[in-house]
Formats: sequence, structure tokens, C-alpha cells
Amino acid sequence: MSDRPRLFDDLAGVAGGAISAIAGVREEANALVRSRVDEALAHLQVVRREEFEVVREMAASARLANEDAERRIAALEQRVSELENRLSGRSDGYAPSQSTFTSGSNDVGSGFVG
Repeated sequence: MSDRPRLFDDLAGVAGGAISAIAGVREEANALVRSRVDEALAHLQVVRREEFEVVREMAASARLANEDAERRIAALEQRVSELENRLSGRSDGYAPSQSTFTSGSNDVGSGFVG
């Protein structure tokens, strides 16, 4: 009778070792499949989900910055229009020419003080 419990212990040890070996083979197979899939995706030039998410966030940020820039430009254009209207309505007859603001010269009398 003493052989019987020892036999069960031996069988349990062998079964435990077999399960460990099967788990190791399973992990190795998973790693091999993952490696092959990565190679196939790289060959097809498919982007990973993480890379796609990063680019999508960058595009959303750029879109917001573009909308902000458009609002700022519209406000500046409105301001320029108001200033042009104010200058054209002066009673002293002064009407600046286009070259007054684009001459690039900083000389006195050039119309540009910088």
C-alpha cells in the first residue's frame, strides 16, 4: 500500500511537469505568431493602432490651431478695414498711399515710424 501513494505522487509530478511544458510551448507559439504577424504587417506597411491614435490627436490639435488662426486673421482683417475706413474719412485730406506702409524705409517723413 505504501507504493500506491508514491505512484500518485509520481503521476502528479509528471502531470505538473507536462502542464508546465505545455504552458511554455503555448507562450512560445504565441510569441512566434505575434512575430510573424508583426512581420506581415510591416511588409504591408500597416500602421499600429497606437501610431494611428497619435497622428489622429496631432491632426485634431492642428485643426484647432488652424481654426484659432482663422479667427485671429479675420479679427485682424476687420481691424485693418476699420483703420482704413477711419483714415479715408479724415477731414484734413490726408490719404496714405500704398507705398507709405510698404516702403521699408525708416527715414523721417517716410510715413512709417518704427
